[in-house]
Amino acid sequence: MKEVFRSALKNNPELSRFEREMDGLVGFVEYRMFDGGFIYSHTEVDPGLAGKGVGLAKHSLEFVAENKIKLVLTCRFINVYIK
Repeated sequence: MKEVFRSALKNNPELSRFEREMDGLVGFVEYRMFDGGFIYSHTEVDPGLAGKGVGLAKHSLEFVAENKIKLVLTCRFINVYIK
């Protein structure tokens, strides 16, 4: 059974990424900003978090949808998630 990820999705503007952390391990979605939106360029999850329901794609997509922000995807992982 997948474990629910307990920490919130956090914006780390210094590193240009949204992050989630659990037990000292981090997963993130890197972004670049452009006029009026985000480009999601890369997603990375520590191997120790694999299969634990991190939800980076889901929650980062919810963020742009809820805030009506333009989004360009160059991240293969999130593109696959959407399909």
